[in-house]
Amino acid sequence: MDLRDQLKNLFPHHQEQDFEMPQEKFEQKGALICKYEKKGRKGKPVTLIEGFEGSEPELKELSKTIKTTLGIGGSEKEGLIIIQGDNRDKIIKLLQDMGYKTKRVGG
Repeated sequence: MDLRDQLKNLFPHHQEQDFEMPQEKFEQKGALICKYEKKGRKGKPVTLIEGFEGSEPELKELSKTIKTTLGIGGSEKEGLIIIQGDNRDKIIKLLQDMGYKTKRVGG
């Protein structure tokens, strides 16, 4: 006897309804590009993530997830996620585990 049968025994007058799962809000079509940059940042290295196709709140949520998971600082501006330090390998692995396609650019 599975759970559904048990529920029918408990609630015999209940009408079963079809339930459809909600569709995903959006699907990332292109790959996220991770690149390393020092230029224009007083010699301090940063990892840039660009190519995100979602909304601004979704970008902020992705940025927050990366920063809290890896325990590093950063920000998000104009569709870019800026992470302190050269952490491309860790970020690429994390994004791939989250289901995003990624591309590493630069050395």
